[in-house]
Amino acid sequence: MLLRRFRPTLLHAALLATLLPLAAASTQAVEGLKLPNLGESSTSLFSAEYEYQLGRTWLKIFRSQAATMDDPLLFDYLEDLIYRLVIHSQLEDRRIDLVLVDNPTINAFAVPGGVIGVHNGLLMYAQTEDELASVLAHEIAHLSQRHFSRRVEFQRNQQPLNLAAMLAGFVLLATAGGDAGMAALSAAQAAAQDSALRYSRSNEAEADRVGMQTLVAAGLDPHATPAMFERMLQASRYASGNRIPEFLRTHPLSENRIADTRNRARQYASPANRDDLQYQLMRARVANHLAATPEAAIQQFRGELDGNTRSREASTYGLVLALTEAGRVDQAALELDSIWSSNPERLEYKLANADILMTRGEPGKAAELLEHELKLSPGSHPLAMAYARALMQDRKPHISEAVLLEQSKVRPEDPALWYLLAEVQGLSGNIVGLHQSRAEYFILTGNLGEAEKQLSYALKLVGSNHVAAARINERLSDINTLRERMDI
Repeated sequence: MLLRRFRPTLLHAALLATLLPLAAASTQAVEGLKLPNLGESSTSLFSAEYEYQLGRTWLKIFRSQAATMDDPLLFDYLEDLIYRLVIHSQLEDRRIDLVLVDNPTINAFAVPGGVIGVHNGLLMYAQTEDELASVLAHEIAHLSQRHFSRRVEFQRNQQPLNLAAMLAGFVLLATAGGDAGMAALSAAQAAAQDSALRYSRSNEAEADRVGMQTLVAAGLDPHATPAMFERMLQASRYASGNRIPEFLRTHPLSENRIADTRNRARQYASPANRDDLQYQLMRARVANHLAATPEAAIQQFRGELDGNTRSREASTYGLVLALTEAGRVDQAALELDSIWSSNPERLEYKLANADILMTRGEPGKAAELLEHELKLSPGSHPLAMAYARALMQDRKPHISEAVLLEQSKVRPEDPALWYLLAEVQGLSGNIVGLHQSRAEYFILTGNLGEAEKQLSYALKLVGSNHVAAARINERLSDINTLRERMDI
């Protein structure tokens, strides 16, 4: 599976309490950032629809600032896990958008309106699916309890509100990384009011409580919450070399907070042990992606197999991925056979086999196998994307284009899909389609000027085709509306 790093991006609703005091400094730090102009809220709290539009506009801005990871298999896994939690949560508006950030640090965040961001590095610290779910449930709780609106309402009663500067601070902390973000927060420490800090801790405590309720309702282990918090605290100590003041943490942590969640978890019965092989396979994908080189990844997974590993099968799978990327396909095929034979229906192994075939120079055979699997699972996004790539490599761009156009109806908000579709349309000779797909990609990554250029090129090429021209002009009008929202 091709993993592509984009310089299109992620946020953190929980950061509201600590970012408001540094609003002006944050705005200066994110040079050139434009923020949503969605009008004034007509009520004391933002409406759910206002938050939804705010979140989607912010997501476009964020993608223009930070790197995201294109991995349909991992994305589908995380999306499924989030929805398993959402359906057992108190969240009323369940329109959720996931953004997978290519960043090795521990972080997840929730943006007003249902945008949830996950750093791929979080999977390296969360040892089990329950631990990962505990973090996601906490972020979902921030959304369900409307902490964004409540924080804004509180701040209005304390000092004038600067929403744009507040959101700029979000992008700063989401893109600058842990040390730089914490440095910015430290600079604003003197300006933080004690009342605002107490409000922040209140939000965090509420998210802990509500998040654990969601975790239990979804059949997951509540004891994973204090376990994960303790792991995060230890990692913070190791990284910083000293204790960061509790109120400056993106998720304020202390021994007292860990003890509180541990005591709360004791009120619930622990569920039976579950097989979390799928999660361990996803961790192996991330470990392979984050490795400096394929050879470094090979050594890492071989070391796991020679020593202690949480899952030998997952470590072997990671070794398969690394060997494939290194071009050592014969070895990769042998390792894959050792785990695939006992688990023949696992999608991860079928896709790994297709990658081996394509690396070996047999894209036609890979496409044939993927086409068969796609007929059995027609709704699978990872299969559809892999099939399209195999077809493109097999010099069948017209068929690949048809597959991706159909998939774009299901995943219209996926920048990576439009990026690949533009490549395929260029190969198939559909130049108008190429410009239109590039425009969609640029819209989703916040580059409206470039999107407008691409549509202008397409408009010139359609000539007297009035239907096609009308569609392009309609999309140009949409860009103007987006530009007003983003105040560009």
